[in-house]
Amino acid sequence: MAIEVVAQTRTGQGRGASRRLRHSGKVPGVLYGGKKPAVNIELEHNPLYHQMRNEKFHASVLTLALDGAKESVLLRAVNMHPFKMQVEHVDFQRVSADEKIHIRVPLHYVNAEKSPAIKDQGGLITHVLSEIDVRCLPADLPEFIEVDLSSLAIGHSIHVRSLAMPKGVELALGGSENPTVASAQIPKAAIAEEEEAAAAAAAAGVAGVLAPAEAVPAAADVPSIKQKAPEAAPPVEEKGKGGKGEKADKGDRGDKK
Repeated sequence: MAIEVVAQTRTGQGRGASRRLRHSGKVPGVLYGGKKPAVNIELEHNPLYHQMRNEKFHASVLTLALDGAKESVLLRAVNMHPFKMQVEHVDFQRVSADEKIHIRVPLHYVNAEKSPAIKDQGGLITHVLSEIDVRCLPADLPEFIEVDLSSLAIGHSIHVRSLAMPKGVELALGGSENPTVASAQIPKAAIAEEEEAAAAAAAAGVAGVLAPAEAVPAAADVPSIKQKAPEAAPPVEEKGKGGKGEKADKGDRGDKK
């Protein structure tokens, strides 16, 4: 069943008129597209605000009841107040049943708990995209596109072109464009812990291989070894002059006269 939005034609224009409209609890807007001219419209703020909190409201063909006449439209743009929960302006585009529309459709991630990355490897899955661009006829527009994470492992990713598209829906991508939808990796905290443990283990291994050097004893601690003194050589017997067997020096011989 299509979501119905109630609106009225707006006569006042300009910033002043829009400001007064907001102060009265309404939202200014524009309806354009198709073969009809653009129309300035106004809507009650609170019903519109609550409808916009529904994800389906942003990716569905809506029924706009403008002054009682109903048209099929898409929500194309929303301006919110910088810090208040207040809708300041909305744009709707008319759609034709026989013309394809270009729209962003939300992604729903399923089966993360069954994936090897989560179940077996203690990893973390990152959702890179929350919606993707598609083209299709209004009747084929899906509320969301499912992303099955059951086979995602650490170090791997899922890309847009690998997603299963519903019947009649095609991706709005150009050339070889194929952005990442989700990826799995080990959490940084776990990597840091593993690195610390590896460093500690390496340090312990080095300490075990390198035994502490033996202390060099002080000189006073080295026991002295008393060496045996060498035996004295026997005294050389002095030979007297003219001793037996001794030849007299020629200079000592007196000439006998």
